[in-house]
Amino acid sequence: MKINRIDHVSINVHDLAKAKTFFLDLGLEVHAEWELDGEQLDRIVGLTHVKTACVALGMPDGQTWIELVKFYSPSDDKGIQKPSANTLGIRHICFAVEDIENIIAKLKKSGKEIFSEIQQYEESYKLCYIRGPEGIILELAEKIN
Repeated sequence: MKINRIDHVSINVHDLAKAKTFFLDLGLEVHAEWELDGEQLDRIVGLTHVKTACVALGMPDGQTWIELVKFYSPSDDKGIQKPSANTLGIRHICFAVEDIENIIAKLKKSGKEIFSEIQQYEESYKLCYIRGPEGIILELAEKIN
């Protein structure tokens, strides 16, 4: 058995358009958009009467991508969660970036929630946590040369 790579990360969202815009503003590109429903999808995700809309967003280099998913049915009755950095489970996605200061300034100017100021980790990275739409936590990491 061999795992070749991470193919994609799926993020369920309530407001698909807003989440899509957020990631486009970060520099990702739309690779595909589609809607799905039917018995095969029901079997794949283990739910019944599933109807979704999806947007695949990726890096310009075409490697790993993010799949934003809006479930029209069944809906999640718990609402949007805003976990902390230490909440158990999958918690954040880290993007390797260039010019972290400029990115953070742009995000602050547009009213995005920044967890911390940019911190330098040893002599290797500048790091900062931000909150995207619907509670999504992102880490931005700039490698120091």
